[in-house]
Amino acid sequence: MLDAKIKSQLQSYLQNLKTPVELVASVDDSAKSGELSQLVQEIATMSPLVTATESRDNNERKPSMLVRSKATGTEIRFAGLPMGHEFTSLVLALLHSGGHPLKLDEAMIEQVKGLSGEYHFETYVSLSCQNCPDVVQALNMMAAINPKITNVMIDGALFQEEVDSRKIMAVPSVYLNGELFAQGRIALAEILNKVDTKAAERQAEAISEKDPFDVLVVGGGPAGASAAIYAARKGIRTGIVADRFGGQVMDTMAIENFISVKATEGPKLVSGLEEHVRDYDVDIMSSQRASKIIGAESVGGLIEVELESGAKLKSRSLILATGARWREMNVPGEQEYRGRGVAYCPHCDGPLFKGKKVAVIGGGNSGIEAAIDLAGIVEHVTVLEFADTLRADAVLQDKARSMGNIDIIKEAQTTEVIGNGEQVTGLRYTDRKTGENKELELAGIFVQIGLVPNTEFLKGAVEMTPLGEIITGAQGDTSLPGVFAAGDATTVPYKQIIIAMGCGATAALGAFDYLIRTPDLENKAS
Repeated sequence: MLDAKIKSQLQSYLQNLKTPVELVASVDDSAKSGELSQLVQEIATMSPLVTATESRDNNERKPSMLVRSKATGTEIRFAGLPMGHEFTSLVLALLHSGGHPLKLDEAMIEQVKGLSGEYHFETYVSLSCQNCPDVVQALNMMAAINPKITNVMIDGALFQEEVDSRKIMAVPSVYLNGELFAQGRIALAEILNKVDTKAAERQAEAISEKDPFDVLVVGGGPAGASAAIYAARKGIRTGIVADRFGGQVMDTMAIENFISVKATEGPKLVSGLEEHVRDYDVDIMSSQRASKIIGAESVGGLIEVELESGAKLKSRSLILATGARWREMNVPGEQEYRGRGVAYCPHCDGPLFKGKKVAVIGGGNSGIEAAIDLAGIVEHVTVLEFADTLRADAVLQDKARSMGNIDIIKEAQTTEVIGNGEQVTGLRYTDRKTGENKELELAGIFVQIGLVPNTEFLKGAVEMTPLGEIITGAQGDTSLPGVFAAGDATTVPYKQIIIAMGCGATAALGAFDYLIRTPDLENKAS
């Protein structure tokens, strides 16, 4: 089941177990159950602290694997084979169930321990989804801490009838005690804020009590991480506030143009970025989104950042690295059926449309790559491009045209998403050449038409282009003294990870230069 290299690595990890772990395989006579049984037996041979049994309990999904701590009684379950991106989730579940310390701060651990009531989570994933493991691992950690909390990862492609009955058309989809709890990537702090109603309020109060920073970075993507590292290396008080660490890169599958790294994936790169930032004395405030900035009363004074949670932060300088998000079509039906057939990540949600007809909106590199990826899963892909020519690289166009289940329609303007009230059933578009209105019968629509900067909250605060990009100077400086910007949210001409990192470094050095050349009015006043 596992190759020699993975076996060797897993055996090494399992040496960190401190308490016994029991694996219970719920199986039937299917081929997948046979594979799961083999996996469970292989893991059990790698450590004397791991035991394996089988169950044919009709009340459990088959195949599934229960990871139970014999010391605490905590339970984590995987329905399906936790391979692909979810193999790491399995490894961590084993370690955490076996007493290996969790990489969480003590306050968060105590908060999970203090939750009262029963919390039974079900997390639907696809094994090709790069965002799903973060959600699975967050819930698994909660389950490993508190015996009143359980989580089961469910491979949506394997349990298709269940997915269809619950009308799940986007992953990760999380159910709590039988009711839909969350859809899409959600961090542990956000989960706690939803189940612990006072958590967000306490967190906002704690953030507001923080002393002013020398440099505060808003955004946790490549630009923000780079800026935080460069600022912290100068020995100045540095903070970073972000909705989610990694930003748009977390939704990027293959990265093959990051110099010195031949190939990697977005989540892996983000993990390295976060680890690097944490090597320095940087105050990371995650699951927080900025809502307003207020410039200093005079140059050298404190800039204020208001957060959606109600918290307020102050800093002598500010670096805006808020990145960008998927551009939407802005047509009737798009928002109504978002997550119910309208999707933006083919890697994440593609497996849920196995054997069905889908459309990809956009003929650039992202759109044609998505079509090629989906063509191996779905029955048929129709690409709709607004212009009269495709913008994708020739090699991608050739590949798409060589596949028997991809059609490309140019000069097509999508006008409406059609549904039956529960899920997408098709779309309408206008043939721009003839003016004729047409309709396609579809189960899913994948939107791949570029990015839009996350700068709405900055309107009126700093100078921006009509497209919402922050206008920056050579040092990353903006129109507001002490405020700098970097990455995809700015006018930098090429939206690339490596360029965003360079911009982040430039902005941090620019901010430091501003600090050493500007009187510290706060300390003078005191």
